[in-house]
Amino acid sequence: MAKNKSKAFYYKGSWYHRTKFLRKDFSMGYSKKGGFKTQKEAEESYERMHKEFEENKRKWNPCTDKNILLADYLNYWFNRVHVPTVDSATRMVEEITLNCYILPHVDDLSLRLCNTGYFDRLLKTASLHTKSAGNRCRELLNTAMRNAVQEGYLTENPIEFTKHYPREKHNATILTRDEIRRLLLEMRSTNWFLETLLALFCGLRRGEIFGLKFSDFDTENETVTINRQISEEYFFDENGKRIGQRPAEKPPKTENSYRTMRIPKVIFEELEIRRNRIIKDKNTLGSAYHDHGYISCREDGEPHTLPSFYGALKRACIRAGVPRVSVHDLRHIYATILLEQGVSLVKISGLLGHASIHTTFEHYCHVMEDARRITCYLNNTFKSRKADM
Repeated sequence: MAKNKSKAFYYKGSWYHRTKFLRKDFSMGYSKKGGFKTQKEAEESYERMHKEFEENKRKWNPCTDKNILLADYLNYWFNRVHVPTVDSATRMVEEITLNCYILPHVDDLSLRLCNTGYFDRLLKTASLHTKSAGNRCRELLNTAMRNAVQEGYLTENPIEFTKHYPREKHNATILTRDEIRRLLLEMRSTNWFLETLLALFCGLRRGEIFGLKFSDFDTENETVTINRQISEEYFFDENGKRIGQRPAEKPPKTENSYRTMRIPKVIFEELEIRRNRIIKDKNTLGSAYHDHGYISCREDGEPHTLPSFYGALKRACIRAGVPRVSVHDLRHIYATILLEQGVSLVKISGLLGHASIHTTFEHYCHVMEDARRITCYLNNTFKSRKADM
């Protein structure tokens, strides 16, 4: 028999109940009201306040105020009208568009006074943030102003006559779930499977993967810490002409690239396989082995050259019959997975080690338009090698 769920709860000597209210940006807020002697009093108060809230919500519409400010209207439209019609990935990208690129530049001006000239100036300022911001802001404002016309507030949509901003073209290749499976099956038979998993399901850069050492992994907490990267070091002659290069250990790309993140269990299984392979190399080469502690290295322990990973990926893509991808594409797919799982752009920015949220927006705001979505993480999709034994 199901228990009767009360709207009241007892806390620090009196009864309370939850309340709902509308914020200034027209989104929903929550609080609590207390001081009641009995549970019944709290429940009765809840019913009264809930009824009043629902009645006020049905009656309230900011568009009845002909002097409503542009910022107030945009907040109302986005939270009350637009958000319920879009998926979570789109909402996250458009929240950044509205709150970071549009609203900070909006003047204290009535919506009905905002003409094409005003919006042109607003879009020009917003477009300075990133290459994609101008197009994104114009699209969002166009949808909002169309709604204002439909509700009878405006007679025409001023955005239709504003300057167009080109849509930024992105070259990253996003594989389908089946294509990822086929690629991983091919990479599993190579010496690059661990590197592929770290790029695809941790979003690590190529240099970060090559710079990882066994000491960077915490088996107990299932985390990895990025402290360094491998990048090319160039040599020049006395005339400034480049005469050579070699991989060298350097600090991460940005300060935000120093990070610790959780990783799938299968990576630790592959890490042990890699550890055993390196032990065999050490025993075979003896003093000729250069032990730097890297998890990804040549047979003599020295770091790989940067193009080597891409060459292995290229050959595996051909064998698997999937579109050719780069290491950066795998990192891009990782961001797509996070967006599909509802992770915010702010958190994705931290996981990827980007210098700022603007970098993340620039690279991944278009992901929501890709029809081929990835909806499953590695632990739920691929069997470990132990299951094959």
